[in-house]
Formats: sequence, structure tokens, C-alpha cells
Amino acid sequence: MTAAIVIDGVTKRFKIGGERFDSLKDRLIHLGRVPATEFWALKGIDLEIAQGETFGLLGHNGSGKSTLLKCVAGILQPTTGQVRTKGRMSALLELGAGFHPDLTGRENVELNGLLLGLDRKAIASRFDEILEFAGPEVTNAIDRQVKFYSSGMYVRLGFAVAVSIDPEILLVDEVLAVGDEAFQRKCLNRVKQLQRDGCTIVVVTHAADQVRQICDRAAVLDHGDLIVVGEPPVAIRTFREHLFATGRGDAVGDLLDDPSAVIDGEAPPSRRRTLKVKVRNVDVRHPGQPDRAYLCTGESLDVAITLETSEPIPGVNVGLGIRDVEGRMVWTSNTELLGTPTGPIDDVATVTYHFASIPLLDGGYSLHVGVVSVEDESVIYDWIDSMAGFEVLSTAQVFGQVDLPVRVDRT
Repeated sequence: MTAAIVIDGVTKRFKIGGERFDSLKDRLIHLGRVPATEFWALKGIDLEIAQGETFGLLGHNGSGKSTLLKCVAGILQPTTGQVRTKGRMSALLELGAGFHPDLTGRENVELNGLLLGLDRKAIASRFDEILEFAGPEVTNAIDRQVKFYSSGMYVRLGFAVAVSIDPEILLVDEVLAVGDEAFQRKCLNRVKQLQRDGCTIVVVTHAADQVRQICDRAAVLDHGDLIVVGEPPVAIRTFREHLFATGRGDAVGDLLDDPSAVIDGEAPPSRRRTLKVKVRNVDVRHPGQPDRAYLCTGESLDVAITLETSEPIPGVNVGLGIRDVEGRMVWTSNTELLGTPTGPIDDVATVTYHFASIPLLDGGYSLHVGVVSVEDESVIYDWIDSMAGFEVLSTAQVFGQVDLPVRVDRT
């Protein structure tokens, strides 16, 4: 199969400036030199991406994936090695890249079209299509300077221009996460159309489900090193396992922590908590512990909620909610609805939710706990957001949020 992109032994070194010397004396002492440290963003990367292939780049912040994409785009030159590409290329690498803030949206469309190799006649013929894709918000502001655009408007117009030239190679960084859900669906549909047309696509993303849904293969980078290249399930599993092994994926709660969700001391007025009953701890247990921090789809999960009170309480209603990383509630209930009253609470008690099987797919999930009076549900004892959470790793060949049992028959 013919290669559209060949990355051959690419390294990229940056020099990070140290202390600057402002006085004449210091400059003379150091002979005008400014000490600098070297940072290797890429370390001998070898990759070959076939024509018509959709390829994902996964990695934590600072792993080198965006630097690699810029090397492919020709924005950065490798320190050593080379990148060879075959085909007309279009790139959307960062918010507002290629836009001049003092030009209007219309002028930036014309400028970017020229930079992408279109003549003025071709740009004019595609202008209405670009505006239609970008949406009414951008259309209404097309003659306004783009420095007054919101981040979402930047992304809409940038992506609309990038895909308007029918590229043979499309490079997309994770700026699409800025767009709203409807726009992301529109972008995904356009990507699928480009795939059908044989376009080679390289996408940088943190969204494992997106990689699983649109990519043929993916690579995982870590501190400039290429960890693995393979089909999406292999790459995603390696990505998550590597994060946990290096201590960067210990707790989804760290990502979603709400500083106002205190346990000790006075709660903010917006919480309206009496704190007569406090949530002292939320403990997550699953079969993979202690060997792995993540939960595999289909495994059981126990959530143990430890409560404490300084005086006897006749009973409480303990609610539990599970949210995804975007804050959407995927499951919620409480002890009263489940027909399991807690009974009197005195000193310390633990209420445990037992999940026989968690059908959730890849992602981080946070736990939210609420404790109210059984006598008067308007009385809130305590309410904790994102005190704990869990990560799920799935190898199922499905997309979405849950792995539903399914069988396909043909008659």
C-alpha cells in the first residue's frame, strides 16, 4: 500500500532559555551568553501512514503528539530525520492558527484559501459552502474582525476552511474539543465523508472513543518516545495502562475536583448543608485491585460511603451519582428508591453500593454523593462532588458510553 506520510527517525530539540542577564556587568561576565537547557520533544520517531488511512495520535499533555503533527505539516523542521508526504495537505493545528486577528472573517477565508493553494475564483465558488458549514453565528459575524470571535467561532471557521479544499491529507489537532456537541457531530460526518473519498487523516485527541470510532490505527507517545503503534483497542489499552504505570492516571477525581466540596469546616452557603451527618470517605473497590487502578468493562464495582455523625440520627437517604468527564449524569439513585433504608446512624456507619457489572465503556467517571434526612428531604446533611472516581478500560468493538449485550442474526 502506498504511503501518504513517512516519518523517518524524526527528533525535535527545543532550547529553553534560562536566566537572562540585564545588566552590562552580568553580560560581560557571561560574555553575552544566556544559559539554556535542551528539551527533546521527539526522540527518533519512525512511522508510516498509508494513503486513505485515518491515524490517531494519543498521549498525555507534553507527550510530543502536537509537535509531531507540526513536523508533518512543515510548520516545524525536525532536528534530525525527515518527513515525506504525498498529496495536497490541509491542517487545523491550533485555535486561530493562520488567522490574522485584525482581518475580518471574510478576509481570513480568502487569505487561508490562497495559502492552501486555491485561486480567488475557487475561493469565491466555495465561500457559501464554507459559511454554511461554519454556521449562522459565524455567518452573521463574517465581516467582523476575528479578534472579536469566540473560541468556538474560531474553530468553526477554521475547520470549514480546512476541509473546503478537498484535501488529500488532513491534519487535525484536538482543537475540535472546543466546539459544541452539534458542531462536533457535523465535523465527524465531514471526516467520514473525507474517509470515503480516500483522504488520509491524522488526528490528535484525548478521546479514546473517538479513536475507536474513526481511526484505522493509532500511536501512543510519551515524553517524545513512541510507545506503541497498532489497532485502536491495542493503542487505547496501552495508553491507559501506561498512564497508570507512570502515575498520571491515578484518580479521575483529581481532574474533576470541586474545591467547594469540603468535608471539614464550614461548607459554602450554596451547599446549604447542616453537616449533622458528614461524608467522611468514599472508597472504590473492584476485582483488578491492587494490580491495576482501572476497571474493565463488565467487572463488578463496590462504592463504600463512610458516614459520621456526632449525635444519633434516625435514618438518612444516601444518594449516589456517576458522571462522565463532561459532567453528564450516566446513573443515579438513592437508598430509599432502591428499597434499602439505612436505619439509625450513630457515630460511624458505611453504606455500600454493589454493582454486579459495570457496562460503561472507556473513560473517566466521577462519583457524587448526597445525604439527606429521611424525615424531611429538604434537609441536606452533606453533599460531595467528585470525592472519588474510577477509570474504565474497554476492548469491546462498540462505540458510545455503554456495552450492551447484543446478537446479530440474518434471516
